[in-house]
Amino acid sequence: MTTMNCPDCGNERTRVIDTETSADGMSVRRRRECQRCSFRFTSYERPEWDSLQVKKRDGSIESFSAEKLRVGIERAVEKRSVTEEDVTNLVEAVESDLQSRETRIVSSSLVGDLVSERLREVDQVAYIRFVSVYKAFSEPEEFLRELDAVLDSELDASDSTDQSDNT
Repeated sequence: MTTMNCPDCGNERTRVIDTETSADGMSVRRRRECQRCSFRFTSYERPEWDSLQVKKRDGSIESFSAEKLRVGIERAVEKRSVTEEDVTNLVEAVESDLQSRETRIVSSSLVGDLVSERLREVDQVAYIRFVSVYKAFSEPEEFLRELDAVLDSELDASDSTDQSDNT
């Protein structure tokens, strides 16, 4: 049995008045009352895993590895003008985003999407390298479509810059 100290007086003896499970079944809300000072408060219980878990495409689940993520990103940025600090910042941003989510199990496709978004802003060639592996392009046409999308967005960005220069 878990004890919950009263946040008002610090007494260890509190009793549960009401218990309610959340709609998704992932947490429990408990109304408690201190047996010494009668202070009432609410506590929440939710499962906590030791670490973030990643559900792979084949359905298997493994622990999230920032080092594995770093290796994939470093492979994509190899021989590009991307600094070690940029890679570290990217890994930390993705991990932080994943940790801030409600769930401890995330899909590998979510991890790939988050890396892709950020990598595209850092280096477009590295982005193309990464998504070609992450999305497992099997046909040259898939690669060309992604490349065209990057080139189109680059042209759109330069057009809007040119127009703002003229105003």
